[in-house]
Amino acid sequence: MSDRRPRAAWRRHPEPPPETASARPPADTPSVVQVGLYRDGRRVASPATLAETFRRLREDPAGMAWIGLQHPTHEELHSLAAEFDLHELAVEDAMEAHQRPKLERYGDTLFVVLRAARYLDAQEEVDFGELHVFVGPDFLITVRHGAAPDLSAVRRRMEENPDLLALGPEAVLYAILDAVVDGYAPVVAGVQNDIDEIETEVFGGDPAVSRRIYELSREMVEFQRASRPLVGMLHALIAGFAKYGTDEELQRYLRDVADHVTHTSERVDGFRQALADILTVNATLVTQQQNAEMRALAEAGFEQNEEIKKISAWAAILFAPTLVGTIYGMNFEQMPELSWGLGYPFAIGLMGVVCVSLYAIFKRRDWL
Repeated sequence: MSDRRPRAAWRRHPEPPPETASARPPADTPSVVQVGLYRDGRRVASPATLAETFRRLREDPAGMAWIGLQHPTHEELHSLAAEFDLHELAVEDAMEAHQRPKLERYGDTLFVVLRAARYLDAQEEVDFGELHVFVGPDFLITVRHGAAPDLSAVRRRMEENPDLLALGPEAVLYAILDAVVDGYAPVVAGVQNDIDEIETEVFGGDPAVSRRIYELSREMVEFQRASRPLVGMLHALIAGFAKYGTDEELQRYLRDVADHVTHTSERVDGFRQALADILTVNATLVTQQQNAEMRALAEAGFEQNEEIKKISAWAAILFAPTLVGTIYGMNFEQMPELSWGLGYPFAIGLMGVVCVSLYAIFKRRDWL
């Protein structure tokens, strides 16, 4: 990829007719973020349109074009595909977001899909962006979907280091990879802080923590899908150092990026496991709390039943003399005991015997 060939060797249309160039949409639409032409690591022009970029690059075969787009139109991508001979499958992928991170080679052009991430402190969540990169012999095109990453910072850093930028589009690609991977570090720190807070909330009995664990677990799945494929992609680039004659300085940069993304991938795996363990602990604590509440309710019910037993027993004991007194209190003339001299003591004695008997029965059954 580092071999520089004349543009006529790889351009699909060496000299497009004038009407074709004029039919292309102007590049002053909002989707074109920035365009720069470079020679020997220094910017020599900043064309205002894609058509002007194509013309200036044809006039300077030793130059390099760095084109930055955000949510480009179909017409813009098709004009780039016609000018730089981009593969139709890669162009189709670049038109739509939600692609998996991957690295594919189409002839002299390398197509890379990256998933960038940034941590939003206010919302305490991870925001993901998508970046598609076309790398050719003398051009680099970035198609950005989302707010991350900030490629303007990458461009400034590369322009401040012309010796590195002079190494060509490969150097820009590695700088973009480095920016994407470096952007993972604040996300890792933010997620670690969230996990620490979640652990405190779990043991503090916060009922809303389960939802937060679930939402963070889903973000970690997305983060894992963004970072894990990069490990294989970077190792594939490292394996092609000898074949494509990659500069030794770029080799060192890429190995450093590979180390960082491997570390990030391992941290994300650890986060997923930690969240799974926290969710299990939270479920256990919730179950224990529910059991304790049910036990307290059962104990309260038992105590209530004991009180009801006592009330019922005393009510039965008091009901016995009331029943006897009620019978003897009826105003009937023909009652056997009305003229009996022992009737009164008999009634009192009967009340006492019944009450004592009931008391003994209830006491034996632990109702009193």
